[in-house]
Amino acid sequence: MFTTRPELAGTHGMVASTHWLASTAGMAMLEVGGNAFDAAVTAGFVLQVVEPHLNGPGGEVPAVFQAAGESRPRVLCGQGVAPAAATIGHYHSQGLELVPGSGLLAATVPGAWDGWLILLRDYGTKHLRDVLSRALSYARGGFPIIPRIPDTIDAVTDLFKEHWPSSAELWLPGGRAPAEGSRFSNPVLADTWERLLAEAESAGSDREAQIEAARRAWSQGFVAEAIDSFARQAFRDDSGRDHAGVLTGQDIASWQATYEDALTVDFGEWSLVKCGAWTQGPVLAQQLRLLEGFADRLSYVDGVPTAETVHIATECAKLAFADREAWYGDDPSVPLDILLSRQYAANRRALITEQASFELRPGSPSGEPPRLPAFAVPYFVPAEEISGALGEPTIGNSGVVRGDTVHIDVVDAAGNMVSATPSGGWLQSSPTIPSLGFCLGTRAQMFTLEPHFASALVPGRRPRITLSPSMALRDGVPRIAFGTPGGDQQDQWQLCFWLAHLVAGLNLQEAIDAPNWHSGAFPSSFFPRYWQPGELVVESRLGPATIAELRDRGHLITDAGPWILGRMSAVSRNPSDGMLRAAANPRGMQGYAVGR
Repeated sequence: MFTTRPELAGTHGMVASTHWLASTAGMAMLEVGGNAFDAAVTAGFVLQVVEPHLNGPGGEVPAVFQAAGESRPRVLCGQGVAPAAATIGHYHSQGLELVPGSGLLAATVPGAWDGWLILLRDYGTKHLRDVLSRALSYARGGFPIIPRIPDTIDAVTDLFKEHWPSSAELWLPGGRAPAEGSRFSNPVLADTWERLLAEAESAGSDREAQIEAARRAWSQGFVAEAIDSFARQAFRDDSGRDHAGVLTGQDIASWQATYEDALTVDFGEWSLVKCGAWTQGPVLAQQLRLLEGFADRLSYVDGVPTAETVHIATECAKLAFADREAWYGDDPSVPLDILLSRQYAANRRALITEQASFELRPGSPSGEPPRLPAFAVPYFVPAEEISGALGEPTIGNSGVVRGDTVHIDVVDAAGNMVSATPSGGWLQSSPTIPSLGFCLGTRAQMFTLEPHFASALVPGRRPRITLSPSMALRDGVPRIAFGTPGGDQQDQWQLCFWLAHLVAGLNLQEAIDAPNWHSGAFPSSFFPRYWQPGELVVESRLGPATIAELRDRGHLITDAGPWILGRMSAVSRNPSDGMLRAAANPRGMQGYAVGR
């Protein structure tokens, strides 16, 4: 099996993320006595600076984790909710049938700051300044610009110059995007963080008191005030018109990050740990449940999946994601117990044949006929307009710009384990707030504007997000934390990893390096919500014969090239000997694992 890098092994700690600066910052925290939670928060803040096209301070953070000594995994919900004025009626009154994918109308309450801070408060050991200092130094002193940042800015330069002047001021120094490899800083963001730290430290020396003061300074202080004032202005969005936002300071003050029980689904000696149906996370469990009936047909040859393996996995994905469209959302009525049951999977499995399906076929888990949103009709887009969908972030030549996300996995010697997928507030999502140095996220685009769906827009509800961190338990003990950016593809590329690692027996790095694939045969979660029936995007390293067989089975193949799909990272711990391992994605030459 060809592999690009060695799987790392050690006993002190491991950090893997989508950017080397975040991984090294997290490891530096472990080296000075911090635990996995301190390291994850440190890395998370660094990613807000060095991958600003993929996440930012105005975004969100879901995570799954288990603390050493605790008996079960938990979920951190750092995903903000829809504002009080974000009603379906308001958007319809603006002549909208979809929530725009950019601008202020798509803003939910920013969740990342409060999410990271309660995780630090409850499970970390360090002060806020300790975990924020590395990100602050990069914001103040500069960081090297990776290639995708100027690519992203180039795609929205006209928008910035004509309609978002505050973004142009920050991201177009001298009227153009910063050059690849150049040093770039965001001193206004640094000032914002310094002011938050000053508020924190004015509460005295107690660690928790400082964190609580910093939370208040954000949600009830100068940050919320600046957001409230800025969101009342109208700016151009994906609808082609100018709209003001509906987010207020009161919305921010009324919300806080929370914890909840993780979704844990058993597959023999292994269990999968995910967030609930307010994310797309359960679709990975649904895919694995469907695949249980095909276990004897899944195989790899020299680390490469066979055509039959890819075909079966793709057809299982189509069924799981069809259920996502019909049933998932932030609503207690979502019938997850039935959707994840073996009996339901057996009924659904019977729909899979030797040929590719071109239908969107949700099931009836509660006996009620499934309903689909109006946008869940085939929308064929010329290939040249969606070529950007093969990488991250997804920037199509049509000018529609959708952000992506980042990922962090950490494990320490004590057995603390964290998998986090921060996102939102990317530089192209909405105009930069001049006094804060960051912009708001656009996660509300994932709501539907049709009532009676669990994913329908309702004030106070979380959008059904694509962010999907993962853990795997073996015999009930945390063994692996893993995840990837990629929007709708996250739980498909994670399936590729799961099959390569746990079915084919490849190590973490080999499993990440193995060829990936994904289906586009269900509605996108992002504006304008298009989908491509029958589409199967593959890495060419599957091999000509395998790709030809998939075409013969009816799949509409897009060959993405040899190394482009996924940005997976993973860490693991063997409790029997305390050995820690880690690996990260080589695609894009940006993600790295570190450890000792």
